[in-house]
Amino acid sequence: MTPKSAAAAARSTVYGYPRQGQDRELKKAIEGYWKGRVTAEALRATAAGLRRANGQALAEAGIDEVPTGDFSYYDHVLDTTAMVGAIPRRHRAAVEADALDGYFAMARGTQDAPPLEMTKWFDTNYHYLVPELGPDTVFSADSAKQVAELKEALALGLTARPVLVGPVTYLLLAKPAPGVPAGFDPLTLLDRLLPVYAEVLADLRAAGAEWVQLDEPALVQDRTPAELNAAERAYRDLGALPDRPKLLVASYFDRLGEALPVLAKAPVEGLALDFTEAAAANLEALAAVGGLPGKRLVAGVVNGRNVWVNDLSKSLATLGTLLGLAGRVDVAASCSLLHVPLDTTPERDIEPQILRWLAFARQKTAEIVTLAKGLARGTDAITAELAANRADLASRTGSPITRDPAVRARAEAVTDADARRAQSYPERAAAQRAHLGLPLLPTTTIGSFPQTGEVRTARADLRAGRIDTAGYEERIRAEIQEVISFQEKTGLDVLVHGEAERNDMVQYFAEQLTGYLATQHGWVQSYGTRCVRPPILAGDISRPEPMTVRWTTYAQSLSDRPVKGMLTGPVTMLAWSFVRDDQPLGDTARQVALALRDEVNDLEAAGTSVIQVDEPALRETLPLRAADRPAYLAWATEAFRLTTAGVRPKTQIHTHMCYAEFGDIVRAIDDLDADVISLEAARSHMQVARELATHGYPREAGPGVYDIHSPRVPSAEEAAELLRTGLKAIPAERLWVNPDCGLKTRAWPETRASLENLVAAARTVRGELR
Repeated sequence: MTPKSAAAAARSTVYGYPRQGQDRELKKAIEGYWKGRVTAEALRATAAGLRRANGQALAEAGIDEVPTGDFSYYDHVLDTTAMVGAIPRRHRAAVEADALDGYFAMARGTQDAPPLEMTKWFDTNYHYLVPELGPDTVFSADSAKQVAELKEALALGLTARPVLVGPVTYLLLAKPAPGVPAGFDPLTLLDRLLPVYAEVLADLRAAGAEWVQLDEPALVQDRTPAELNAAERAYRDLGALPDRPKLLVASYFDRLGEALPVLAKAPVEGLALDFTEAAAANLEALAAVGGLPGKRLVAGVVNGRNVWVNDLSKSLATLGTLLGLAGRVDVAASCSLLHVPLDTTPERDIEPQILRWLAFARQKTAEIVTLAKGLARGTDAITAELAANRADLASRTGSPITRDPAVRARAEAVTDADARRAQSYPERAAAQRAHLGLPLLPTTTIGSFPQTGEVRTARADLRAGRIDTAGYEERIRAEIQEVISFQEKTGLDVLVHGEAERNDMVQYFAEQLTGYLATQHGWVQSYGTRCVRPPILAGDISRPEPMTVRWTTYAQSLSDRPVKGMLTGPVTMLAWSFVRDDQPLGDTARQVALALRDEVNDLEAAGTSVIQVDEPALRETLPLRAADRPAYLAWATEAFRLTTAGVRPKTQIHTHMCYAEFGDIVRAIDDLDADVISLEAARSHMQVARELATHGYPREAGPGVYDIHSPRVPSAEEAAELLRTGLKAIPAERLWVNPDCGLKTRAWPETRASLENLVAAARTVRGELR
């Protein structure tokens, strides 16, 4: 096909779409089902309605080929585990008794069976359920979900392409099951897994699929020769199947690199590449292998992870270059639109001028359609769209909202000394022990306590004008009193005020900092039914006035025990926002760090002796390629230290991280120079404690003993056993006892019981150490 004919054949598509609905209908239906208020039939009907609405909306927008199978009740990797029959032994009876309840048991656990481990999906804030595999794993195909959702779309008259997690990525994401030696490599199961994929592909072909997309994002990471050979073998074997649809192998989030020649030579009909995060690298690599003659190239030229409008002219130039490198070029977002909100239209509180700069999922589909139209028919066909786009881009570039000279001058004046505490850790530790007087194995929580219906109602009442500020604050004071009282009675050593006044750990601060925008309806799925509204970082950052001092000081007035000040760290403020794309991330991080530094110093001046600066996103934001990591870690750790380095030796700085793999950033964790770090460890059975020990981590650490993302209540003995495991890696004088994460999403009954058991476990193990 010539470049001209390839252009004429251009079509538009997406890899996935937001699942929850404009008003989070899916979340509400699932949580209603868990509470017994919604039947399984009603839940399935809600889900089917959302899938139907999504498919029709995409088609009406002009998308030529819609995805199916991307919809999930909880997580698409968990869906793949169900599809290939890799059900953990402890959950098999539940799945056999009721497939839906068994599915949720794998995700959330039961009182008798812990859930699958959860961690971040590459470098996004989406969480997936980690497959558990071992030498005795027996795979079996169950394509019912994938086939049913394809048939739904076809019945609506849509051109549909099922989307599956690819077999290589699935195995690379997996971990050895409990009891399996840690050295077991799930990739050794590839030959056992491929026949199951072959069966699923045949079922989809029989159901009417012309194309099936196999997502292989793990191949954009650094891969060993053995892993690349596995990818070559997988697609050689799947490509050779006689009864299969056409195969589109998709990668995203970074450059495909050394895996590109492998996939280019594979007997598959198409590749999908990211031309936003890694446009230059993927273009160069594609040219180096001689392109994809006779094959379909799906070009991800619209950023599926951020919310800024596309530069249509720039994307068209990229697409024009690609026309000579493939038999056919189609237009798409760089990845699933799962990672952005649904629609800008309902946003009434953002100035119209600024709203022009933003594109959520529906606006991105319009951009994709416009680009496909321009590619197929020429720019004369989209003259009006190009003119409007140029005006929107110019409006943002020239806006005073984006630049504050005072902020920039302060950031440029930062020195290395500003980001280093004046005293060494041993000096600080001695001062803190004398000042705080904490026992061995001190107990604490991560920060938030359950956000009760009363608290949420009070916040809604304030927004709606049903109560005034004084009435709202009276309710918050009552909630803080209850939280402090409970912690004292339970016997916790370092308390928190519970964060009743906070809607979200990033949004709360973003709403008080200049340069940030908040949405009212910009919900994005983080995991399961947990949705967040990431703020939008649009301009230079500063802190007009204290943000947390008042409530922290009030809480401290209620107790003689130390109450932690609680802040979200600069890297997480970036990672869990839609960050500006018009300056380096490190520059933005420094601005946020300086704003937070002012808050830390004000907390200390108000008498707060323990200050926690959470950085759960430090690992999440780690670049996928090792070559890109040193530069990132340099500015990320500097930003944390810049936030915290201005305090006195006796002020104890904590940080917290959760739900990620920490082994490859232990050196960076050390470089944060925090006095205490708390980390997720319950689901991973204290793996992080062993990683800290291997590194020789010299400071205090609290590997979690209570998994807060499950409704089950761990017994005191279970928590004690985790503590004993932790003590094998971390000396008792440096070991803290805490949950994995904040308790915001939990209910009070399970929180009370779990924390009482946590304190009892600490007392038991303290007694054993005497």
